[in-house]
Amino acid sequence: MRKASWIIAGFKTILDWKAIVIAILAVVATYLCRRYDIIADFPLTIIATAVIFPIVFSISGAYKRREAALREYGNLKAHGRAVFFATRDWVPETDAAIQDRAKKLLGEMLVACRDLLQSPIYEMDGPEEKVYAVFSQLSEFIKSFREKGLSAGEVSRCNQFLSKMIVSFENIKHIYQYRTPRTLRAYSRFFICVLPIVYGPYFADISENVILGLPYVMPVLFSIVLVSLENIQQHLENPFDQIGADDVAINAEKFMQRLDLQ
Repeated sequence: MRKASWIIAGFKTILDWKAIVIAILAVVATYLCRRYDIIADFPLTIIATAVIFPIVFSISGAYKRREAALREYGNLKAHGRAVFFATRDWVPETDAAIQDRAKKLLGEMLVACRDLLQSPIYEMDGPEEKVYAVFSQLSEFIKSFREKGLSAGEVSRCNQFLSKMIVSFENIKHIYQYRTPRTLRAYSRFFICVLPIVYGPYFADISENVILGLPYVMPVLFSIVLVSLENIQQHLENPFDQIGADDVAINAEKFMQRLDLQ
């Protein structure tokens, strides 16, 4: 049942109101062309050149950005876990309060990252400051290890863990800020909206010997294919907005629970 609901949700993601509107316009254009005998044999190569290639290029770029985000998110959690292990296993005078403090700061860091990545770009200043504030607290927390008997070399190694966490965060933040070329997406979106209508004479031409409502199957499929590809690219564009099925979910609560199981 859960798998079926997931499949239905996936179809709803790619088949939205935009696909329905463009399909209706394409059908109307085809009907008018058939009615007034406006036919033309347009080449289909323009579809691949003007729409398919740019969309596939954008999907590939967005997918690579998502994979990079997953890699950096993994690094962020891994080095955060290493800081916790150092707190638990390296510090000679460790106790439950210190370990709880480490878990609390790491959880706050992930929550702050999640709030930043799920907020609009024009509102990122506030959440970004919270992330840096937590990193600052982590730095002070690691510095306190010296007072707990940890050697300077091991404290330096913990600082390296923190440094790598900050690097991963900066990489994730840039993925969040900078998307695939906007002009390319605007270009593809324009032709997706226009071509199914402009190709009305072509659909009218190839449907001369087709009966009943079958002449309108091609413009509908044509519209759905193009809009679905554009929707896939759009949902991959921001891997953190939790709209698409393939988004990167930052689960701070699960991360903190797993620390207790180690």
